[in-house]
Amino acid sequence: MFFIKLKYNNSLVSIVVRKKMCNFARLLPCIAVINEFVMKQKLSYIVLLAVLAMAFVGCSTVQKIINTGDAQFIFERAKEYYNAEKWSKAYALFEVCEPYYRGTMREDSVTFFKARCSFKDGDYYSAAEMLDAFRRTFNRSPFIEDAEAMYAICLYNMCPSPERDQSTTSQAIIAISEYMSHYPDSEQIVLFKDMTQDLTWRLHEKAYINAYTYYKIGRYNAAIIAFRNALKMYSETHRREDLLYHITMASFKLAENSVEEKRLDRYMSTLDAYYSFVMEFPESKYSKEMEHVAEVTKRYIEKNKQGE
Repeated sequence: MFFIKLKYNNSLVSIVVRKKMCNFARLLPCIAVINEFVMKQKLSYIVLLAVLAMAFVGCSTVQKIINTGDAQFIFERAKEYYNAEKWSKAYALFEVCEPYYRGTMREDSVTFFKARCSFKDGDYYSAAEMLDAFRRTFNRSPFIEDAEAMYAICLYNMCPSPERDQSTTSQAIIAISEYMSHYPDSEQIVLFKDMTQDLTWRLHEKAYINAYTYYKIGRYNAAIIAFRNALKMYSETHRREDLLYHITMASFKLAENSVEEKRLDRYMSTLDAYYSFVMEFPESKYSKEMEHVAEVTKRYIEKNKQGE
């Protein structure tokens, strides 16, 4: 439900729009024109209401169909709106149909097309909820393959950027994997493989960002653990070079900032990390910095081992 407020001579006009009953996109240009004229005091209040009434003609048409109470008629009109890609109107009518067809052979059709209207309208959160319920309730429906595909796509579109919590990303990967397992010959396999690759990239990036946060605030011991865990979980990550680099740098900085009795062991750990890094990335963009770290580390180790 939307509340649109227009101001006219210190009076506030509130318009209530039900999203599922009206095509809100169609209403916006009307509201903009009305508001402009009202603010310039070019139209009377009566004309304002008249223009608004014209904008709501589509809504009244849907309401008239609903008021017939004829389930078959409502269903047929819903399909017409659906075929015309008028998703919000089709959704409203399919929603009204649901109670009439509950427990009948048509129940899965009504439920599926209602969910698909939300999907096509870009309301992925609502669509995902409905499609998840559909695939659990109607797992033998002829629409089940499409429903599972759309459910996976909904979750994919709901996934946030790597900086944010990736719980939905993990859910999406599971849903996509299940779809590809159930329908290996699907025409959408290539698309879902690309989606999986993108989502995996986000998880790898999230693991790196989390570890780097510890490094950035100077919690080097926690950073080393987090960087190593990221490598362990995602050994093929695109961030592998960065992770190994930061393990070395965090080890080096931890050694530099340690009390004297712990420095030797920590510099030796730094040297181990350095050798692991150069073994994999001998021509790295970090090579100069790594050479400096190795030089300082070796000098400290040699000096302090001699004094033992």
